[in-house]
Amino acid sequence: MKLREWKKMLAAAAVLVLAAAASPAEAAVSVDPVPGMTDSFIRGADVSMLPDLEKAGVKFYDMDGTQMDELAIMKKYGVNWIRLRIWNHPSQGGGGGAMNAKKALGVAKRAHALGMKVLLDFHYSDTWADPGHQITPNSWKNHNIEQLKADVHDFTRETLEYFADEDELPEMVQIGNEITNGMLWPVGQLPAKDDGRAFAGLVEAGLSAVHELDKAHAVKTMIHIDRGGDNALYHRFFDQLITRNGVHDFDVIGVSFYPFWNGRAKALEENLTDISARYGKEVCVAETAYGFTLDNYDRQGNLFTAKEAGMGGYRVSPQGQAQAVRDVMAAVAAVPDGRGIGVFYWEPDWVAIPDAVRDNQLSGWENLALFDKNGRALESWKVFSDVQSR
Repeated sequence: MKLREWKKMLAAAAVLVLAAAASPAEAAVSVDPVPGMTDSFIRGADVSMLPDLEKAGVKFYDMDGTQMDELAIMKKYGVNWIRLRIWNHPSQGGGGGAMNAKKALGVAKRAHALGMKVLLDFHYSDTWADPGHQITPNSWKNHNIEQLKADVHDFTRETLEYFADEDELPEMVQIGNEITNGMLWPVGQLPAKDDGRAFAGLVEAGLSAVHELDKAHAVKTMIHIDRGGDNALYHRFFDQLITRNGVHDFDVIGVSFYPFWNGRAKALEENLTDISARYGKEVCVAETAYGFTLDNYDRQGNLFTAKEAGMGGYRVSPQGQAQAVRDVMAAVAAVPDGRGIGVFYWEPDWVAIPDAVRDNQLSGWENLALFDKNGRALESWKVFSDVQSR
């Protein structure tokens, strides 16, 4: 055999070894427990996509191949909370996650029946709300600030009354989703010439609706922004909201923290420790995730690519995925005085839909899910149970 051919064979073998090392079929995932983690620590997941995935025919399987309800799989591996977004009047169905109050109530019932708790995430939009998109619902379009405050109040209260009538009141409520740059644009957009007064009024309207319905203060309230390792951002945002605009009647500061976008878990821990003491609030990671593969299973480009993997600092595998989540949990659990209350994984079930024909059924997230391309649970689910000492 020629030397050149031998080198080619060695190179090919090396590629195969590397591919195998990063595949879901690798050796069993190992998770070091986080010292002192309690049963009450939130080990949660956002499953807002679940109704549309099930409608599209997606099935989920346990690690051994047994078909199961996804929530039952989550419960088996230690998940104790779910998170559900609420859109006002979703304009499109399918895999885009057009979750309204009716769909959310159905999933909440299933979760409560399994002994899980529920966080409702009000987007106050007909579609995705995040730092780059805070689109006022069509039915509220052209409303002034006073009308919008009434809209937020009434929509929040009516939704919670709908849940209460079914004895399914959530255990926690978010007023807005990733509202770093405000909400209900342009009226509640940040930064603003009024130092955030209009925005603060919208937040207060949502909080007041929760407190009016929940006289016993059994439902916790959360204010959620992104970039969980950016301490200066959190000072600017919450100094404005709490100190200068007097909105302080909420319980939890929620953060989004993705290691491949937001840095190392140490920065998260330092930020959460600081802001929990500075503002006297509990803190929670409302969104996190990490990829288990770089493969793409539909025609939609993935958000987690080789670039993000290079910034993330973890191996692209179920083990790396579990380690990333474990480190985020450890950072939250390290916050003094028990103020770090938990972590939610964002959309572990958003797999690629087989034979998807509509663009809104495509997923850019399937390689960040906790199921493989066939809907089979990855060993990274073990992080939710094994992170706690037994």
